[in-house]
Amino acid sequence: MAQGQIQIQQQKQKLVQRLSHQQILLVKLLEMPLTELEESVNAELDDNPALEMGGSEAGETEHTDSTDGNGDDFDLQQEREERQDALDTALERMRSDDDLPTFDSRQQRNNADYEEMVYGDTTSFIDKLNEQVGERELTERQRSIIEYIIGSLDDDGLLRKSLESISDELAIYHNLDCTEGELEEVLLILQDFDPAGIGARSLQECLLLQVDRKVENGEWDGNSSVYRYLRTILSDYFEAFTKKRWDKIQASLGLNDIQTEALQHEIRKLNPKPGSSMGETQGRNIQQITPDFIVDTEDDGTVTFTLNQGNLPELHVSQAFNEMVAAYKENKNGMTRQAKEALLYAKEKVEKAQGFIEAIRQRRMTLQTTMKAIIDIQHKFFQDGDEADLKPMILKDIADRTGLDISTISRVSNIKYAQTRWGTFPLRFFFTDSYTTGDGEELSTRKIKMALKEVIAGEDKQRPLSDEALAKVMKEKGFPIARRTVAKYREQMNLPVARLRRE
Repeated sequence: MAQGQIQIQQQKQKLVQRLSHQQILLVKLLEMPLTELEESVNAELDDNPALEMGGSEAGETEHTDSTDGNGDDFDLQQEREERQDALDTALERMRSDDDLPTFDSRQQRNNADYEEMVYGDTTSFIDKLNEQVGERELTERQRSIIEYIIGSLDDDGLLRKSLESISDELAIYHNLDCTEGELEEVLLILQDFDPAGIGARSLQECLLLQVDRKVENGEWDGNSSVYRYLRTILSDYFEAFTKKRWDKIQASLGLNDIQTEALQHEIRKLNPKPGSSMGETQGRNIQQITPDFIVDTEDDGTVTFTLNQGNLPELHVSQAFNEMVAAYKENKNGMTRQAKEALLYAKEKVEKAQGFIEAIRQRRMTLQTTMKAIIDIQHKFFQDGDEADLKPMILKDIADRTGLDISTISRVSNIKYAQTRWGTFPLRFFFTDSYTTGDGEELSTRKIKMALKEVIAGEDKQRPLSDEALAKVMKEKGFPIARRTVAKYREQMNLPVARLRRE
């Protein structure tokens, strides 16, 4: 080592927080809406022979009301017999001291009644896309990724999540490490599905996919002027196109009036919401919503709610497995290796069943606590159904009121719905930012936007109001917001500038 150089070694203590398996399970269950939770419970029942459904004899779980009426004594007895047979089979498969017990309880369940209850006689566009997945030659890994991407599409059939977010979610919740490049490759497969435009990440990509599909299926010639012009407009002049600046597009491309009109006609045939086109002939979105909360408002203004239990069965730990673990614990002396392995197998399944039951209980408590806090803050809306009565409320407000973490509130509020007297709303609907005026008054941005929308709807369309004029009108109505705030809220509501509102 050269003179004057000193090598220093340091020891640093670093605190790294790692989630336990139980915490990860709870996180997954919190994010699930009711229909997905029902599937998860059924899968766990199939996978773990120590987990049973029906009335609990040992009192491991609290009783919860359920809207489902099956699970009578005959079915319960049959279920227990099947579990006991499965346990016997598992123990018989231990052929030598070196063999660990194996178990396969996968059974085909008849869920026809359940599907009828949740979906009626309809099929969602998610189901239709998954049917197309079955028609493709994919690896199991690709199939898992594409099904997750399909589940991430919004109601329009577009992918609003970033590939980076999807990569993180797959790693955390499904133990799948995927690069963004791999996700991109799978997304391209999805974008080849019908209808054209499905899986696009933006309106621009959605329309371009549809234009390219017309060439692929032979409807247009790839060298035709219509295709070339449309692709140029959507690729290079998209901003002008969204602002209806056809005069600029026409001048830049040297088009005459007839050509411009023909291109506008073709663009009007494109569908900006390919997902909504996969519904029934009634034209409604076929994905029916199953509410997670049922909110009741009495005539005297009292607001109560219940957690929708749907088709969720009551769960408890198998008595046979509990007795097996207890018996082995009492006879440890002289236990053979085979018996020890059977004990470990049964103990592991019992602990997993207990952990799942506890996670379900914690999920229920967390959802109830969160919904109660939401109703407490937005009580007036639940009484009269007026959106303008929604108070400023963010995730932190609910976290502070409940003592739960903000990330927990976010997971509870994601893709869950509340059925009220005034309609069924996503939980995110009840959250709204606030705007503080110069006088320190806090106003709900939702209320401001509604007032702004009403002003624009009632303006003279031959002389529409500029953003500055709108700000003056809003101030007169009791909403003293700046011109730039008017512009921001107008854009968020997809309302065009005054020039484009002129009729």
